[in-house]
Amino acid sequence: QVQLVESGGGLVQAGGSLRLSCAASGRTFSNYVVGWFRRVPGKEREFVAVITWRGGVTYHADPVKGRFTISRENAKNTVVLQMNSLKPEDTAVYSCAATYYRGALSTYNEPMKYDYWGQGTQVTVSS
Repeated sequence: QVQLVESGGGLVQAGGSLRLSCAASGRTFSNYVVGWFRRVPGKEREFVAVITWRGGVTYHADPVKGRFTISRENAKNTVVLQMNSLKPEDTAVYSCAATYYRGALSTYNEPMKYDYWGQGTQVTVSS
C-alpha cells in the first residue's frame, strides 16, 4: 500500500509562486501515474495535472497550463507541482493521488480513477 504526503502549501500574494511536493512511501510501483487535484468548499474536485512515473509524460488542465508544471524525482519517490503566477482563484486544498497506468494519459483527469490519496495541503492566494 502506498502512502502519499503533500507539502509546500501556504499563503502567497497574487503573482507569486509555490512549490508543492508529493512524497510517496511504503510500497511503490513504476507503472502508475501521479496526479494533482484541487478542491474548494462547495465545489467538485478539479483536475490540475498528471504525470506518468516511468516515462515522465505530462498533461495539464487548461486553467493552469503555462503557469503550473508537474515533474517527478524518481530517486526520491516525489512528484512536484511548481506553481507560478498564482491567482486568487487558485486558492484551494491541493491533493496528490496515484493509480496504475493502463490507458491514455488524458483520461486520468477524473478523481474516481485514483486509488491512493494524500491528505492535502492548503494553498491560499491573496489579492
